[in-house]
Amino acid sequence: QVQLVESGGGLVQAGGSLRLSCAASGRTARSYVMGWFRQATGKERVFVAAISSGGGSTSYADSVKGRFTISRDNGKNTIYLQMNSLKPEDTAVYLCAGDSRRVFESIYASNYDYWGQGTQVTVSS
Repeated sequence: QVQLVESGGGLVQAGGSLRLSCAASGRTARSYVMGWFRQATGKERVFVAAISSGGGSTSYADSVKGRFTISRDNGKNTIYLQMNSLKPEDTAVYLCAGDSRRVFESIYASNYDYWGQGTQVTVSS
């Protein structure tokens, strides 16, 4: 069983930065594809970014390309999402997810079998 715990969310002004962390329990999580999704109030959960199990391949939603960077430190069993140039439309609960079955990243939430509880990110204008 793998547990994922997010941290680092908060309130920031537009143009600011935040770094989210996702701590994974269990050694097997190091071999998982990991992703970040976000869900704004009243809206569907959408893909933000993902990283392959080895960390050599990443994918991003068009809306965050060039502003967000996903990375992982398998020694610390932690995944990060560096968010720069934040916009009010980035406001959402950000969730970390793990995919135990694939090697390369997926943009589909249904492919992920482990989820964290989420951390709130609010960007003020």
